[in-house]
Amino acid sequence: MKPNLITMIPALEGEELVHLQSITRELSDEQLQSFIAVYNGKRRKTDDILIGCILGFVCVGGIQRFMVKQNGMGLLYLFTGGLCLIGTIVDLVNHKKLTFEYNQQMAREALAMVHSY
Repeated sequence: MKPNLITMIPALEGEELVHLQSITRELSDEQLQSFIAVYNGKRRKTDDILIGCILGFVCVGGIQRFMVKQNGMGLLYLFTGGLCLIGTIVDLVNHKKLTFEYNQQMAREALAMVHSY
């Protein structure tokens, strides 16, 4: 277990930690530091996505989708009132999954950047 991941990435959750440990297992310490720096800049916290979902009820639907770079779905939610609030409710229930999928994609991008150096 690499303690750098736990101490260097704020609000890291269990499933995300396991995923990061598996993809960074073979990185050197220097590569790991680079990965952490890039990943920290790209990842989203679960609480931020939850707040975006709640704002979808009050302000504009689709904020959470724009936050995870799903611009097409964000526009759809924007113009349909969060798919008549049903999509916003589903996202509210599944906000952790939405965040984890986005963070997995950002981890792959960060890993590709580290390997390209």
